[in-house]
This record gives sequence, C-alpha cells and structure tokens, in this order.
Amino acid sequence: MNSPADSHITAKTTLLPAIKAWQFFLTDQGRSHFTIKAFIGDLNLMASYFPSDTTIGNLTTADINRFLEWMQKERPVPCSPKSFSRRITSIKAFFRWLVQSGRLSSDPAEKVLQQSVISPLPEVLTRAEQEAVLTAAEKLLKATKPDARPYTLFLLLLDTGIKKGECLALSTNHLELSDAAAPYLFVRYSNSASRYKERKIALSDVWITTYRDYLVQYKPVDQVFPWSPRRLEYLLEDLGVAAGLKKHLSFDMCRWTCALNDWVAGEDKEIIRQKLGISKIQWREIGNKLKQLAAAAN
Repeated sequence: MNSPADSHITAKTTLLPAIKAWQFFLTDQGRSHFTIKAFIGDLNLMASYFPSDTTIGNLTTADINRFLEWMQKERPVPCSPKSFSRRITSIKAFFRWLVQSGRLSSDPAEKVLQQSVISPLPEVLTRAEQEAVLTAAEKLLKATKPDARPYTLFLLLLDTGIKKGECLALSTNHLELSDAAAPYLFVRYSNSASRYKERKIALSDVWITTYRDYLVQYKPVDQVFPWSPRRLEYLLEDLGVAAGLKKHLSFDMCRWTCALNDWVAGEDKEIIRQKLGISKIQWREIGNKLKQLAAAAN
C-alpha cells in the first residue's frame, strides 16, 4: 500500500525524491532507526555519484555496476568489504521496492552480483571456561552479600542463546513456569517486521531455581533485567574477570557458545536454527561456522 509521501513517484522521478519515499515506506513498515539510517545513507551515496537529474527509470545495470566499481576502487574514502556488501543489499532492496510497488517495470539491480562477506569465526567458551564462569557466578550467588544477577543472566544466555536486545526486552510475563514439566520463555517482538523471530525456548530446572532466588532478591516488576544494556554488559565482563578468563565475556559469545553446545550435543540443525530465531538464509553462514567451531574443538 502506498503512503501519500510516495504516491507521486514514477519512473521519471529523480533519485533523491524516490529515496525519500522509500525512507517513509521503511518507517511505516516499522524498520529500526539504525537499519533505515544505513539504507538511506547508502542510497544517498549512490545518488551523489550520478547527475542530479538522473531518473530512477533511466538507471541501468551497467550504471549501477559502474558506481559500485567507483566506490570500491576509485572513491577517496576506503570501503570495507562489509560496507560494500551492505551497500549492494541496500541498492537491491530499493529497486526491488520500486518494481514491486509498480514504479518501475524492470529491476536494473536484479543482475547486480551480491558480494557476501564471511566474517571471522566467533570466539566461544570452552567447556572448562563455561564451568569456570558458572563457578564464579555461584560464588557471587552465595557470598556474604549475595548477588543472583550474574548467575541468572549468564545461565539464561548459555541455555537459550537469546540476543542482547531480546534479553533486555524479556518481561516477567514472557516466562511460562506454571508447567513444571515443560517451562519455557517466549521471545516476543513489538515490531511487526520482526515477528518471524518470535519463538519459545525451553528453560532448564537449574535456571528456574536460580531465577526464583533472583526474584526474591531483586523483585523485578516488568523487565526481567531492569538495567541498562551497558550495566548488563559490565556484569558479564566482571564475571569473566572473576572467572579468570582471558576472553572478553559478552552476550554474543554466550549466544554462539549456546549454539555450539547444542550442535556438539547432536541437536537437530533445524531446531538450533529456530532456537536462534534466524532465517534459513542466515543459517547457511551460521551453520557453516558452527561446523568449523565444532571441528576445531575436537
């Protein structure tokens, strides 16, 4: 459905107004501020390369490839492989929208080759390191001035593999503990564009026992962890130091460690993918990395 802001866009529209219309569309779709900022920045860079009177209907695949070659080889500002790949994605998404919304009859970006970037293997915790962190967290749990947060947070991340944003958004009513035989947490998203990531993840009996202690100590009302992102990051960092880790303990490390634990345990690959809340396309790279991590651990 077209919004009033983009209803006037045709093949004869120049790039900047068309990009602005796409920005309105992305906002209406509930895309994150950071995603929109990155996409529009990429498209504005492309618009700055072509003459100001260039219309969206006049651009060809050769034009787009010429811009990409300039950006990669001739532009004074270096373009990292990751940024280059994202800019191709932005261009493809923009022209795909123009075609799907009836502004263009053909897609000049369709035949532009996507250049994916395989990032390095993530850092994970070994079994011995996991035990060291749990031991350090348990000491804090049973200290003279006990703190249940580190153990509750770390074990939840290790068991479920949820991301930092999902952890911060986790509400007490997202935990279903009434069925002792099958307790779970429900990862939910307020953004409709991310609803496909919603999922149920089983909770361990050990975590539930710790969580009840945590409830008594901190009495969270809505958010399970009602602190800032940085405060929770500090909790993990301090826990890693207390455990004697040389690695920097983080949300991302816990997520990858959880996935690797499931992989090594022989869990069904589709179940791991669903647990992580990622698409089948994303799983291609992530599954390959888990395979490499598992081989390196042997």
